[in-house]
Amino acid sequence: MTIADDTLTVAVRVKPGASRTRVGGRYDGPLGPALVVAVHAPAVDGRATEAARRALADALGVRPATVSLRSGAASRDKLFLVERPHAELPEVLRRLRDGSTP
Repeated sequence: MTIADDTLTVAVRVKPGASRTRVGGRYDGPLGPALVVAVHAPAVDGRATEAARRALADALGVRPATVSLRSGAASRDKLFLVERPHAELPEVLRRLRDGSTP
């Protein structure tokens, strides 16, 4: 997670084909500590990426239009950008990723 120029970069590990959509947990992968996003959508034609983008926006409490894919379209390891993050967003993200409670 990095913050620069009114954007927040979020490393995500997508798990397509899950029984239900779930956001939470940590995956230590090639992009560093990543938030795990499990989605029901299959990894076909970008459907899992789009489902992950929407699930991430919902979990962070932001509009889906403010979340965009930066890299990783064909990979399970992705970087998403969140435009104009509010001040509490890094803490919300940390809690989701590390499983801590408020």
